[in-house]
Amino acid sequence: MDKNQLKFLSFMCLMLGFSSIISSIAIWYLKTNGVESSELKAHGERFGIFVGLWAPTFLILSHRLSHFAK
Repeated sequence: MDKNQLKFLSFMCLMLGFSSIISSIAIWYLKTNGVESSELKAHGERFGIFVGLWAPTFLILSHRLSHFAK
């Protein structure tokens, strides 16, 4: 891979990391807002946390790819 491809992948991972954070908050809010069932509310909270756990992975990948692009 050349430097431009690595820079592009680094940028994409950075954007995916930030979108994971935003998606996690949106999923948590939309799945738990107005739900009466405690089981469904717990599922929404767990799914939001699951998506939020992707963010550090994408951000670390972005950092490592930008390092290799230098």
